[in-house]
Amino acid sequence: MSNNNDTLTIALPAGRMSEEAIEFLNRTKYLNVQLPNTRELTFYEEKSNVRFLLVRNQDIPLVVLHGGANVGICGRDILYENSYDLTFPISLPFGFCRLSLAISEKMDTNQFFSKSHIRVVTKYPNLTKKYFFEKGINAEIVKLHGSIELGPILGIADCIVDLVSTGRTLKENNLKEIEVLLESSATLIINRASYYIFHQRIQELIKIIQKNIN
Repeated sequence: MSNNNDTLTIALPAGRMSEEAIEFLNRTKYLNVQLPNTRELTFYEEKSNVRFLLVRNQDIPLVVLHGGANVGICGRDILYENSYDLTFPISLPFGFCRLSLAISEKMDTNQFFSKSHIRVVTKYPNLTKKYFFEKGINAEIVKLHGSIELGPILGIADCIVDLVSTGRTLKENNLKEIEVLLESSATLIINRASYYIFHQRIQELIKIIQKNIN
């Protein structure tokens, strides 16, 4: 392996999006690599001198911000939810989803919006608070980390705000999507200091990505 000083480190979101990211980068000919069939959280691509980290999607901006990786790929929803001092120059053509408001299938939408007080469970408290504030609705935000679809089922919330891809999970839990807060996709993010240190290599990566999107 090359010296760490000239190895570009890219943080990928563990799970399905990491597979989509590797597939896309392989398709651009920037890489020729497969995800390892192990539980290792790092792997190295010798030809491009790139080290990969597999990180939870929510943690990637912090890993890149603090220099654990030079570049990262994460969902744009994470960047909207929090303010990070990062450069994110380009959206990527995968990881498409939307942050949506969902309520019980049995509840009338007009009846829901006429409530004087609404309790919401979500993993996105900042975006959710902003959404209800702009609508002039008094909302109590409850942040959960697990399966927030349980909120309305258990009667601890009137609705949820969560990422939706196909809508299948909502349907299976007798929930319906009534409004989209924002659209999201995978996004390239860059540590500001790394942008200067690895300027040529990062510019090359951006150009290759842009060429394969347009």
